[in-house]
Amino acid sequence: MSVSSNAMNDAALQAAPMSNARGYWATVGRRIVRDKVSMVCVAILLLILLSALLAPYLHLADPYQGSMIRRLRHIGTPNYPLGTDELGRDMLARLIYGGRLSLLIGISPVILAFGLGTMLGLVAGYVGGWVNTAIMRTIDVFYAFPSVLLAIAISGALGAGITNSIVSLTIVFVPQITRVAESVTTGVRNRDFVEAARASGASAFTIMRAHMLGNVLGPIFVYATGLISVSMILAAGLSFLGLGTKPPEPEWGLMLNTLRTAIYVNPWVAALPGAMIFAVSICFNLLSDGLRSAMDIRS
Repeated sequence: MSVSSNAMNDAALQAAPMSNARGYWATVGRRIVRDKVSMVCVAILLLILLSALLAPYLHLADPYQGSMIRRLRHIGTPNYPLGTDELGRDMLARLIYGGRLSLLIGISPVILAFGLGTMLGLVAGYVGGWVNTAIMRTIDVFYAFPSVLLAIAISGALGAGITNSIVSLTIVFVPQITRVAESVTTGVRNRDFVEAARASGASAFTIMRAHMLGNVLGPIFVYATGLISVSMILAAGLSFLGLGTKPPEPEWGLMLNTLRTAIYVNPWVAALPGAMIFAVSICFNLLSDGLRSAMDIRS
């Protein structure tokens, strides 16, 4: 009888942390669902993402085929609901297909920087000492340059192209995420559960992977979500300057560049790519604020 009760107690002790974790994330999920602004942003982002992914199945016009006869048609023109660009290409098709490249170049660097920055910050914050000094002083070098200038300098050195744009933006965001990860990890490494794991003989890798990673991912993820809006703007800026996507690929920043000469002729059509960049950026920004509020369960 005592053996069975001991076994039940052990099982309850092992299940308690998992139950608490499920309860916390369930609470976060309920709070974010009740946030109307966040849900509107999620709906807009899903609509843009799905339309970009399903573009070949939407029976759109060819985004590369133009005609000088129908160039710069106004919004609402029959068969061209959003008008045409400076080469007579359908703006609706180019905006939807352009969402593929814009979202790829805008989101991929943040995902890559999230993985690299979290790893570096976790090691620097937990190990400390000369390892922390080496990593963080190297990171501080990148803070000597503004993000925009650093992205332009790296893209200019690597050359124009989608891959080079992603690499340059990843390098820009890794230091920012690393600093946040190191700060959060430093505040967690002396907690009781970490000391207990260390006293039980667990290795440093096991402690970081199994005990600390789950406790630091939340704040880092919220911060990274906010960086997507910055990444979208920087990616569009690189393409606008000719350091990102190359013509005739449809990409919102490149479309702004090619349409800038038509702003006095047809300003509404010329402003459409900028409106898409603004909508996606503000949605990710507001969604990041909603996640931050939802994860702060004390409020």
